[in-house]
Amino acid sequence: MTIWIETIGSVAAFSTTACWIPQAIKILREKRTEGLSLLTQFVFTIGVALWLAYGLLLHNWPLMLANGITFLLSLSILVLKIRYK
Repeated sequence: MTIWIETIGSVAAFSTTACWIPQAIKILREKRTEGLSLLTQFVFTIGVALWLAYGLLLHNWPLMLANGITFLLSLSILVLKIRYK
């Protein structure tokens, strides 16, 4: 039973982290972000940072890893949104 829970969590973590890679690449290639909401990206980045902090407090490696990578991607997109405004 535990293996299924870990598998579901791992696939969920990979999916929600990997989905930001194409967005970051697209922004870097096109240097355009007008389709993104600055407020939404800011709030999302803060939310992911808080999930990362939660994972750190629990010493939960899957939470730390997934949210650490997602935070870096989301922060990068936020910086690019501000830069290419």
